[in-house]
Amino acid sequence: MEKAAERDENTVQRVFLRSGWGWTCIFVGSFVFVLSFSVRRSLTLSLRHLSRLAVAGGLWLGFRKLLCLLENATGSCYEPLSSTLELASGTNGDGQPLLLLREGETKEACVRSGMLWRGYEVSEDALLLCLCCLLLAEETAVFGPYLNLGGPSEAPLRILFLFCVLLLSLWVFLLLCLLAYFPQFPTQLLGGALGCLSWRALYQGWYRLGPSWYCPGRPGVGLLSTQSKQDETSEPLCENNAKEIN
Repeated sequence: MEKAAERDENTVQRVFLRSGWGWTCIFVGSFVFVLSFSVRRSLTLSLRHLSRLAVAGGLWLGFRKLLCLLENATGSCYEPLSSTLELASGTNGDGQPLLLLREGETKEACVRSGMLWRGYEVSEDALLLCLCCLLLAEETAVFGPYLNLGGPSEAPLRILFLFCVLLLSLWVFLLLCLLAYFPQFPTQLLGGALGCLSWRALYQGWYRLGPSWYCPGRPGVGLLSTQSKQDETSEPLCENNAKEIN
């Protein structure tokens, strides 16, 4: 009963964490679209900024497939012997039940059957949480400069920004809980490192090349510069109008 409860709790936790990418895409995508469309009124520009989420999503799916292949190639499935066989054959020297190797089983099928999987793995949960936290921080960081340049900040945009901040706080909290209550530091360290390297390769590397047919560009490119140009052109107009009135 205790093992079944622990298995159910672990399943709920993993399902909730795996849905994290969907929640991140919903809130960040809505914020990016509303922000970009409110400045330029250009659907093409908004879709270009949204393509960063598509790139990150493709990277996340690719990592999942790659890590799944790695786990299946390096791990093995073991079936605990039944109580009858344990009484007949005994246990090992450490008092642990004997395990029977089951060849040809994948990790998913092994865990679903209630057997034990032992092998090399990388924490997908740590990878996802680190990637989502860094992506949220990057995409929402343009809101401050946008307001400083006098950009329109209606209620929907502010509400979406607030939801993004709350979601970022939730992912940071879950990451700390994952490290505190489910410590698997070698695998979690590798997962977090992959998430940080993915963020660095995208936002600090590829996106710095500037917007083009092969690169969506960094957050705020084409938005903040346009807003500042509008402010610069509006100032001479105001001065000319003041001179005419005088």
